[in-house]
Amino acid sequence: MSTASPTTSPLPLPLEVDDLTLELDGGAQVHRTVLPNGVRVISEHIPGAHSASIGFWVPVGSRDEHEGQFGSTHFLEHLLFKGTAARTALDIAIAFDEVGGESNALTGKEYTCYYAKVRDADLPMATEVLTDMVVGSLLDTEEFDRERQVILEELAMSEDDPTDVVHELFGSLAYAGQALGRPIGGTRESIGAVQRDAVWEHYRANYRPEDIVVAVAGAVDHSRLLEQLHHAFAQQGWDAASHGPLHARRSHELLPTPAQQSAQVVSRDAEQVNLIIGTRGIPASDDRRFSLSVLNAILGGGMSSRLFQEVREKRGLAYSVYSFGGTYADAGTFGMYAGTRPETAGQVAGLLRDVLARFADEGPTDAELARAHGQLSGAITLGFEDSSQHMTRLGKSEIGLGELWDLPASIARLRQVSASDVQQLAQLFATSPQHVAAVGPVDEEALHG
Repeated sequence: MSTASPTTSPLPLPLEVDDLTLELDGGAQVHRTVLPNGVRVISEHIPGAHSASIGFWVPVGSRDEHEGQFGSTHFLEHLLFKGTAARTALDIAIAFDEVGGESNALTGKEYTCYYAKVRDADLPMATEVLTDMVVGSLLDTEEFDRERQVILEELAMSEDDPTDVVHELFGSLAYAGQALGRPIGGTRESIGAVQRDAVWEHYRANYRPEDIVVAVAGAVDHSRLLEQLHHAFAQQGWDAASHGPLHARRSHELLPTPAQQSAQVVSRDAEQVNLIIGTRGIPASDDRRFSLSVLNAILGGGMSSRLFQEVREKRGLAYSVYSFGGTYADAGTFGMYAGTRPETAGQVAGLLRDVLARFADEGPTDAELARAHGQLSGAITLGFEDSSQHMTRLGKSEIGLGELWDLPASIARLRQVSASDVQQLAQLFATSPQHVAAVGPVDEEALHG
């Protein structure tokens, strides 16, 4: 008896198809429907689940803001919890608290998501409340001024965290002068200056039916979900059958790689130097993103990784050391992080460079490659146990790549990554212009290799 090998191809999510059913591994199904008003609804029923995760995804992030609006996307993340014509901020909080549910939001550089996780019986409530929040927010003037202070406190908290500061600094160096280099939450200056009308304009321009994706995973019936959303949107006046063109967040114009390297130190009196050395990465649509996952697993993704072994285990020079990669529609980042004492910052900076250079020269061993395949396969499988992870995968797939990778295809594709694939990507990062960001009591000269 022969067994078919799992496919390594994604399932397409074509925008021109209004109703779509995708067959997943084990007989599970994903349903995607475009409502007459243009809102896209994508759901996955998870057998045996007694809860559901729901997210309202909007393909707008901090990189989409204009002068006078910087920080507006994150500001909206706060404000949409502050009341509608039908509910006060307290009403919204009580709705989830009284059923033991979770609700929150997140803002990225390219998307925003308002989400909740509730029991299956409470999914209609979560659907109605989130719809009201996302579509019917008032952006009340008093709430706006009050929440401005809350966000300033949030920014102050981040500014006190050197890890947050060094990551923001690295992003500003890698994408200097470009929207991707701006902080997601804005700055104290931009939040202090932004006006309610500017945030309102940003809200009305980007929260349109054709922009919204509703993703649900867990104990969900797609037909009932559509009925609930039809009713909830109709209450907001979003029941018209006309809408603008649907689109996914993709770009064919890749941002150019800077020709010059850069470095910056934020000097602080502290016990540690927080350090990042990295470069531009690859975009989300690049097939090498699977190689990037394997590269990070081997280079700095765990206790057996090269960075952990060389910097922490062999020399005791850091408690936290790792590598990371991020992808956007038309760009990406790659970096190596370490926190170390001021007197060893220069040595650690040299080690980060040396480990990457050796990796680029030698490539991974067979044992490292096998271990990375196993590590990533396990992590993906464990992630699929959580309805929130399913929901996030659905939302990002719909607003971004326009394709969905199920569990077997994801694992099979990762296992196709070869030692040569990983080495070529390491060589790209090792030879690209480097950006060095550091926070703490150290001179910039000490960090140069």
